[in-house]
Amino acid sequence: MSIKKNLSLVIEPDPILHQIAKPVEEITPELNEIFNQMAEIMSKFDGIGLAAPQVGLSKEIIIIDAETIAREEKLTIPSERYIKIINPEIIEVSKETCIKEEGCLSLPTIYYSVERPASIRVKFFNEEGEEIILEADGLLARCIEHEIDHLKGKVFIDYVSPLKKKIALSKLKKMKPKP
Repeated sequence: MSIKKNLSLVIEPDPILHQIAKPVEEITPELNEIFNQMAEIMSKFDGIGLAAPQVGLSKEIIIIDAETIAREEKLTIPSERYIKIINPEIIEVSKETCIKEEGCLSLPTIYYSVERPASIRVKFFNEEGEEIILEADGLLARCIEHEIDHLKGKVFIDYVSPLKKKIALSKLKKMKPKP
């Protein structure tokens, strides 16, 4: 897999945000550089999750800031700060749903309430190539679901009414691009 040397955040309506990402075919040392750059970008913009399409890379790669989520949810801080996710697949969702406000680094200053399953089971590979099955609820589940949507070419405003989506897109158009 060949990547750009310097990844950077892309903002809606960038077309890559609406493409279906391709699975990672081979886990290579280059993935560490991708995860490092994604972690840096996520941290710079105060995010808790970031999908590769958000940095212009159409691959099934996600990074989650588990430490910040644990602090937000008043949980035990995990030993690893980041959850590095490759080729995720949600294998089970709860019948119970939860409506919470969401934002997105690729849609700055836009926040809307979105209904999602309250808990999930997700299967993925970590950066070592090990298959992981993770059970998640609360903010972690919501964050993973939100980032997996990015891999499917969806953004969270796809879940709101057409009027709210139009307002959000109009607001984004008026914003100056970030350097």
